Amino acid sequence: MSKATKPNCLVAEVEAQVHFYDLDPMEVVWHGHYARYLELARCALLDGINYNYVQMKESGYAWPIIDMRLRYINPACFGQHLKIRAEIVEWENRLKIDYLITDVQTGQRINRATTIQVAVDMRTREMCFMSPPILFEKLGIKAP
Repeated sequence: MSKATKPNCLVAEVEAQVHFYDLDPMEVVWHGHYARYLELARCALLDGINYNYVQMKESGYAWPIIDMRLRYINPACFGQHLKIRAEIVEWENRLKIDYLITDVQTGQRINRATTIQVAVDMRTREMCFMSPPILFEKLGIKAP
């Protein structure tokens, strides 16, 4: 994909604070809570293109996550302020989003992650092998 065709609406950032209930017995964020942090950024990103879960459903497509990969670099601790950045990096056949979680104050990397979603026609429950035209419309680019 050339940078000339890459839309400007592909990145969103949110901040979150680590709460006590996010911690495991080792007093760092339990690994499973990172999925929630990713969801915060993903929703902000999808809101930015006006294609969050309500609009997806209205368009007739579900977009389940079929793959999620997380790489833990440094632990997040109680009270820490996190910046979660989400960027759409693929959209033609699937929706691939890359994430970076950093400490707001120091910029230290905490976590890198990727999610992959595919379009599923809600009427037939069949997976689409190409992203539907509505996604291209929301991204403001011409469908292939």
